[in-house]
Amino acid sequence: MNQKSVYPFVAIVGQDKMKLALILNIINPTLSGVLIRGEKGTAKSTAVRALAEILPAIEMVRDCPFQLSANETHEVCRECARTACHRKMEPPEPGETVKRGIRVVELPVGATEDRVVGTMDMEHALKKGEKRVEPGILAAAHRGILYVDEVNLLDDHVVDVLLDSAAMGVNTIEREGVSFSHPARFTLVGTMNPEEGELRPQLLDRFGLCVNIGGINDSNARVAIMERRLAFDESPESFCGLWEDESRILVEKIEKAIALYPDVIIDRPLLYEIAGYCLDVGVDGHRGDIIILKVAKTLAAYNGRTRVTKDDIGVAAELALPHRIRRQPLQDIVVDVETLRRQKQAIQKAGV
Repeated sequence: MNQKSVYPFVAIVGQDKMKLALILNIINPTLSGVLIRGEKGTAKSTAVRALAEILPAIEMVRDCPFQLSANETHEVCRECARTACHRKMEPPEPGETVKRGIRVVELPVGATEDRVVGTMDMEHALKKGEKRVEPGILAAAHRGILYVDEVNLLDDHVVDVLLDSAAMGVNTIEREGVSFSHPARFTLVGTMNPEEGELRPQLLDRFGLCVNIGGINDSNARVAIMERRLAFDESPESFCGLWEDESRILVEKIEKAIALYPDVIIDRPLLYEIAGYCLDVGVDGHRGDIIILKVAKTLAAYNGRTRVTKDDIGVAAELALPHRIRRQPLQDIVVDVETLRRQKQAIQKAGV
């Protein structure tokens, strides 16, 4: 069976902020994901699937439901061996691995907490004294991308669970006094149409980055979108072949950034610049400061530098602060953080 072609990430016209936010989360998963706000038909899901398609394959233990690599040792490994024995199956040999592409796991709007987190066979646990786990969506998303369309329509408690796992990198199943944990490190991507309702501010703040996107107003760009989409529909393989070189260059840039990130440093005066941004625009708490710092360092690595610049902080603030700025009831999320900062600074000076 021929594999279905995916529209190339580098062929997407415009939406630069969205593409950058996705790339930064791939380089640095500790950014806690990205929330993409915008109307339908603006390439949100296309961008997520396309980015996963070009990323390097990962190595994992054969048939592991938790996507563990060969060098990961965890309690779940013993669980898999017990489950295989119970089902009269042969557990995978230690160190036996396979390679597969980065997986995009989609979360249904009606998903329950048990479906997301996973469940435990309590009868078996009580009778045998052994824990047997049925992995949930978070297990399938480990080392991949968890894509949540219409995240604003999910139950708040389910969103809380997703954000906790994204921040901690671990999912814990607790039922009737029995607790079981497994790794759950993934890139969380949530999309929503603001016209269908907003997330609570407490949940908004837990997303590392937020991007507001809309339809492109430039005629030339809209024509380019039509032409590229038509070419892809008529001959997907030929169209994808045209973008192979650019895709390979992007992947190499991402890989270099991942390796470079631990060496990136930021001068202390720039930490005051970050604090100034958050104070000037009115941000509660300290998560915004920390995310700006991480994003700025990731941007420096992405651009091949080991030192953060003031421009990195400006770009990082535009991605990390829009959804964290204090708003009046019914007021929309800020789109231009830098303009708001200048306006508030001018008001402060005028009041002196």
